Parts: sequence; C-alpha cells; structure tokens
Amino acid sequence: MIRLLCIVGSMDVGGAETFLMKIYRVLDRNKYQMDFCVAKGKKGFYEEEIKDLDGKIYRITPKTKSIFKNFADIRKIVRDNNYKNVIRISQNSLSAIELLAARMGGANNIIFRSSNSSTCGGKKDEFLHRVFRPFANLISNKKIAPSKEAGDFMFGRSKYIIINNGVPIEKYHFSQKKRSKYRNELGISDDTIVLGHVGRFEEQKNHKFLIELFKKYHKIKPNSVLLLIGGGKLGEKIKQRIMENKLMDSVKLLGIRSDISELYSAMDCYIFPSLYEGMPNTVIEAQVSGLPCLVSDKITKDCKITENVKFLPLDNPDQWIDSLACLNNMNRIAEIDEKYDIKSVVKDFVKVVYA
Repeated sequence: MIRLLCIVGSMDVGGAETFLMKIYRVLDRNKYQMDFCVAKGKKGFYEEEIKDLDGKIYRITPKTKSIFKNFADIRKIVRDNNYKNVIRISQNSLSAIELLAARMGGANNIIFRSSNSSTCGGKKDEFLHRVFRPFANLISNKKIAPSKEAGDFMFGRSKYIIINNGVPIEKYHFSQKKRSKYRNELGISDDTIVLGHVGRFEEQKNHKFLIELFKKYHKIKPNSVLLLIGGGKLGEKIKQRIMENKLMDSVKLLGIRSDISELYSAMDCYIFPSLYEGMPNTVIEAQVSGLPCLVSDKITKDCKITENVKFLPLDNPDQWIDSLACLNNMNRIAEIDEKYDIKSVVKDFVKVVYA
C-alpha cells in the first residue's frame, strides 16, 4: 500500500479539505491510503470519517506559534513513518516551507496544489507570496491546480497540471423527493423561492453583498428565502447584519452540514458573489443539481460546466436582481462532462500524485 501524507491547516469543511475527502472516499484503499497532518488542535469536521477510513491524523505546531517547531514536527513525522509522497494544499507559496521539511524528512515525491487565485490576507501575505513563489516552484517536483487562475497565481510560468474538482454526480442529482423532504423540515412552502449559498463565513465569500442583494430581492419577492450554509469567524457579524436588516424570518442560517447534496434540491437558485476563488467546489456541485447559478465575474470562467451559470459584476447589484427576476421552472436534469465525475478525477489524481 502506498501512503500519501496530506499537509493541511485543519480538516474542517473548506474547499481544499472537501476536495481531499471526495478523493479519499472513492480511492482504492487496498492500494492507496491518505493520512493527514493538521495544525489545528481542535478536532476537525472530517476527522472521525478519516479514522473510519483507516487514515492517520498527526497534529503539529501551528506556524503562527512557532515556524521552527512546525518545521521540526513535519520532518519528524515524515522521517519516523517513512513517507515518500507528501502533498501540501495552500493558497500561499509560503507553505512550501512545510514541503521542504517533508523533503528533509526523506520524502521524494513532493506535490504542491494551489487552492486559490489570491491570498486571504492583506499586503503582508501578498508580499510573502511573491517572495516565496520561486521557492515553491523549486521545492515541489509536481504542481497541480484546480484552474488556470489558481495555477498561474501559485506557479507563474512554471508547468503545472490541472486536476478538476470532482463531484460524485449521482449523489448531487436533483431529487423531487429530497426537495419536498427538506423544504418540509425547514418550514418552506412549495411556492417559496429559495436562494442558496454554501461557503465559509469569511471576507472572501462576500456575505455582505449577498445579504444586501437578498434584502432588495425580498422586497420584490416577499415569498423568498435565503439559505446560508457554512460557518466561520465572521458568523456573528453576519448574523448581526441579518438582524439589522430585519431578515431573520427569511434568512436561514443552517451552519456546517453534511447533507449539502440534498439541500441543493431544496433551492431554486445558487448565488456565489465571492471576491476571488481558485475553483469553487460548490458552483460545480450546484450545476450538477441543475441549479441556475449567479456567480461573481471575479471567479474563474472554468467553473462554468453547464449553460446554467451567469457571471455578473459586483459593482452592479441591479443586474443580479434582473437575473433573479428571470428565474423560471427550468429542467433540473443536468448533463455533466464525465471529467468532473469524481471517479474520473481520482484516476487523474492517482496518476499524478501516487506515481
């Protein structure tokens, strides 16, 4: 059995973590295994599932606490457990330091996966990313990304391989049975228009715009509801903004969920106003469910895998309102290219990462 060590910040719900878990669930675990090196002390959302799949979880010192201890922890884990294959998923080239630790621990198959098209930090993070980008290219012998934007951001002119964000397509298909079940559980009538969004409560996801947009739309369509799925450090601020706009009865905060594939069936439109992304998993998932998707024009056009996606500018909310006004009872059966099927993506992942 070939084991892969995945270095991540945590195994909570997020784009990078969800990507790894989708791979992990489908992987032939008689031949390949995935273990996880996390810097977060608190148990992550996916950790119990990882253990159920016979994966190992190692806890290391966060870089914010001690970059030297973090380095030493990774090197020791790689050396003591004889890992030869190590992957780091990150949006900042500074994370290549962790791959150097893995190399010094004895790993020889060093993979860097870019997860975003920008850093989440301020000017300091952007500066460090530019400084360390050549180092990231040098230390990794395999480079992968979910989109051209994410690849160019991390690797510049260096060659990289695009591995799509895959979806277990059958699981995400629209279901009238699921739609009725979840609407009933959420107290939503059949004639209510349900807008939805899945994402961490962070600046990148632009919930401020989303709530302002829904406030305008709700005045036009009082029989509308907004579902917000996710959690994060801005949760209380977002809740406060909802209260200030007197939307508590029409915005449902559903928290972190494991049944997102079912919740898509309850929605009528997916709204995604992010400021930047590498390749948004949720936009792919929403399309598989046959949802019309209104997406920020700041996002990679590669996420459009059906004709149900419309890119709109963030500086013109009225265009979003006009597009919402054009919603109709469309056919929710989507034709999806097999290259986005998780089974196909896993084959690509194995060829690149475990080779």
